[in-house]
Amino acid sequence: MASSTTNDSVAALLQEAAETHHHVYRITDGTDDDWASWYASWLLELSELPQLLGTRPVRSHLVHALVQLDRDHSAAKTDEP
Repeated sequence: MASSTTNDSVAALLQEAAETHHHVYRITDGTDDDWASWYASWLLELSELPQLLGTRPVRSHLVHALVQLDRDHSAAKTDEP
């Protein structure tokens, strides 16, 4: 089970990925239908995610997890990032 510190660190990386993605896609106001692939690449290649998790996730699994988390978050109708 992941520690609270690891969860907080992963949450911070996801927030950083969101901000970076929005900056990169600023010309479209952050719109990118393939956002999960971009996030996965950034998280695997340009962040500390593999070190935080102690393993390098399979890219396709990470893309799937990001899409599922987005669906779950949308369904929860929360203002929390």
